[in-house]
Amino acid sequence: MAYRHVSAMLNETLANLNCKPGGIYVDCTLGGAGHAKAICERIAPNGRLVAIDQDADAIANGRARLSSYGGGVTFFHGNFVDLPAYLAQLQIEAVDGILLDLGLSQNQIESSGRGFTFQKDEPLDMRMDVRSETTAADLINRLSESEMARLFREYGEERWAKRIAGRIAAARRVAPVRTTSELARLVISAVPAGAAARQKIHPATRIFMALRIAVNRELERLAQFLEESIDWLKRGGRLCVLSFHSLEDRMVKRHFKKMAHPCTCPPDLPRCSCGRQAMVRLITKRVLRPSTREVAQNPMARSTRLRCLEKVA
Repeated sequence: MAYRHVSAMLNETLANLNCKPGGIYVDCTLGGAGHAKAICERIAPNGRLVAIDQDADAIANGRARLSSYGGGVTFFHGNFVDLPAYLAQLQIEAVDGILLDLGLSQNQIESSGRGFTFQKDEPLDMRMDVRSETTAADLINRLSESEMARLFREYGEERWAKRIAGRIAAARRVAPVRTTSELARLVISAVPAGAAARQKIHPATRIFMALRIAVNRELERLAQFLEESIDWLKRGGRLCVLSFHSLEDRMVKRHFKKMAHPCTCPPDLPRCSCGRQAMVRLITKRVLRPSTREVAQNPMARSTRLRCLEKVA
């Protein structure tokens, strides 16, 4: 089966990444390889792309789709937090640009069979890397009721977290919760009908997001990556991040701001005395969003947020 995915904000991402012929770039989340292919076209003939993904299906698809670029592309099946090790293996000290696309691929949702969506009846897996040990079913059936409620509240920003956790805990005392359909039904039964009717999204949306974040340690790994990423860029190199929900974007926004404005002196001090100099400048002063036309053509892009910075020191 063909790997299905349409890369979000492709033109805006490539414009901000500022790809140059002969440059070295990293696609930290290869996915459907749409961004990667566009990067390769711009850095040819002597450029180099490091392509990373923790989903083996994405790596297989990328190898096929980017085969015409031969040795100019190196693939790593793993997580982007391991980028330093991958660059060391390739004897690359720094790169010209890094792209991090934090969204799910259409293929993962529609064809992986790993329970990323409540719209299909599948096992509660949600692992992007099937080599990982913990599945969503493990969390749903092993966490205490209070731990579940906290997970739903913190990672899903779910108003009815406590009620939903209570309903799941009661159900699993009878039998383990194993499938997406079972979980979705429990969530629907826990959310007051009036509140569910007023929501613009399915009642289970935030619960599934929270579980996926926890299973794949997404926020933990993003925080680590943001702390270290500037060290891997050349001067003038750029980092572009595509996020898809408020927790991710808030983390990226705050970290970018901290790096661009590191001074800790009081605002009324006439001259900086802390000695902290900015190592980056913000390329995107404000977050960029997809156009109305793109959202109409690719509804999965509707929540995309793009931010970019450039290393200056």
